[in-house]
Amino acid sequence: MAKILIIEDENKIARFVELELKYEGYEVEIASDGRVGLEMALHNNVDLVLLDIMLPGLSGIEVCRRIRLDSSVPIIMLTAKDDVTDKVAGLNIGADDYMTKPFAIEELLARIRVALNRQSKMYQPKVDVLQIGELKLNLTSHSAFYGEDELVLTKKEFELLEYLLKNKNIAITREQLLNNVWDYEYLGDTNVVDVYVRYLRQKIDDKYGIHLISTVRGVGYIIKDEK
Repeated sequence: MAKILIIEDENKIARFVELELKYEGYEVEIASDGRVGLEMALHNNVDLVLLDIMLPGLSGIEVCRRIRLDSSVPIIMLTAKDDVTDKVAGLNIGADDYMTKPFAIEELLARIRVALNRQSKMYQPKVDVLQIGELKLNLTSHSAFYGEDELVLTKKEFELLEYLLKNKNIAITREQLLNNVWDYEYLGDTNVVDVYVRYLRQKIDDKYGIHLISTVRGVGYIIKDEK
């Protein structure tokens, strides 16, 4: 679970937030001084910083500025007053978000989850090629091959195959495929999914004598790892 650093000089607030975060499963550290908090943010391998504006030692704005010289750790600023100047200053020097005190803990937790999810996605390695057996999809060139043979796929056929491969070993419903590949909400007719699965089977399964896309009765479709 993520480690969160609270830099806050109001002990009651810091303790309350600490307890809530620990209840949610986070590891928590606390600093009540700007200089101490800066050192902890830079050297304690934290995953997110909750940073008060008004701090002894160094102001929250200055702490944020110095963190950003060395780190991209998500920072959520906390301010006791609804001051647009403070918010703009914090965002301009690299804060990811801000909360005005008093705040609802549920909203703070939601913003923490968003910031952590955004950060984790930044560091996920980009997958350029999807492969199962002899089948390869190159997502950069938008091309597909079976062995040395290039497959002639339409845009929707490629996108359907890509989605199934990205979710291999998971049974995907027709509604999920419709919403994620055709990019519109399910309106009651999923026949288009069956039609395009049949196209892919004709171009891959039938041609090369394999069984790539399996039907999961009552659910939808799945591509399983070869055994």
